[in-house]
Amino acid sequence: MKNKFSYISIAVILVLSILLIVVSPLIYPSRYITDKLHKNLTYEIAKVIEVKGEVLKPDPKLTNIDIGYQDVTIEILNGKYAGQKFDIRNGVSRVYNIKVKPGMEVVAGIYTDQGEITQVAIYSHKRSHIIYSLIAIFCIVMILVGRFKGLKSLVALFFTGVTVIFLMIPLIFRGMSPILAAVLTAILATTAMMILIGDSKKKIYSAAIGAVLGVVAAGLISYIAGQLAHLSGITMENAESIMYIAENSSMKVEGLMFASILIASLGAIMDMAMTIASSVFEIHSANPNQSEKQLFQAGMNVGRDVIGTMANTLILAFAGSSLTLLILLIASKMPYAQVSNLDVINTELIQGLSGSIGIILTVPITSFITAILIKKEKGKEKIH
Repeated sequence: MKNKFSYISIAVILVLSILLIVVSPLIYPSRYITDKLHKNLTYEIAKVIEVKGEVLKPDPKLTNIDIGYQDVTIEILNGKYAGQKFDIRNGVSRVYNIKVKPGMEVVAGIYTDQGEITQVAIYSHKRSHIIYSLIAIFCIVMILVGRFKGLKSLVALFFTGVTVIFLMIPLIFRGMSPILAAVLTAILATTAMMILIGDSKKKIYSAAIGAVLGVVAAGLISYIAGQLAHLSGITMENAESIMYIAENSSMKVEGLMFASILIASLGAIMDMAMTIASSVFEIHSANPNQSEKQLFQAGMNVGRDVIGTMANTLILAFAGSSLTLLILLIASKMPYAQVSNLDVINTELIQGLSGSIGIILTVPITSFITAILIKKEKGKEKIH
């Protein structure tokens, strides 16, 4: 019976994912904004046929960096100009340090004017095949180690990605509050994840409710802290590009920062909620005579052992994504009063701390809900 439910759940989640992909253009059809600065620029995959000559020398300041130029012949492999060859000079600098060899595939930028090619340049190395390989390895390892549960986790992960890309973002483009769109996404993703990986309806309910409430708590805390600190998200990274998109759509910039916190903390909060719910159910199975208070306390004890590493994980994730910023700030020797009040620093701190508070609050919330549901289930059994 459980296997039948699992197969049905996988099928339903996959159908919902496909439905979201199909319906997404109806939510906001004009999601793509014209890039006026690069409207005559296209990117295509190209192959380096020959390196005719090069002038490269080691950078005098940085190790393992060569600077100079290469004269190369490349062939466009796809698109409108497929099969055409071009002799170009590939500048190699500190910032654009793209050294090429014969046979290497690269991404070429093709500049045109009234349909005629005016310039061809090497934009970057081709890296997509590496990403596809890693995704394949990830899926294989997940299934080999997790078996059927690993497969269900992959389906849940796929649904989460589809929900973010094909539902949340179009809703934001359409004008919905980013916070509401993120909460809706969190509810759908959490429900799908718990249904797929849970093996008990009560456990699914308790973990899902605990995770959703934990995410909402993180969002509320971040919103209140952001308002008090006068942070709206407009000063975040890529703010100018975001404001340009907002000008050409119905997107609301306010709330984007807090929506990102909700999505960033969702995975860790779901993990915590399922850990607590599973632990309490296992403890109840071992000793069905425990009271609601004892079950709640057991969940709290498990949570206390886990919150340190989980909160640490979230803080380190935010710190890792801002590592270059931290290096720049420390190297600049800014006064404490300036550093401690920078928009970007306060934004990152609010993101990390709000998510961590959400994880911590998930422990008592899930422990309480799980204990309540178990007691109700036991009460019904006694009546029958």
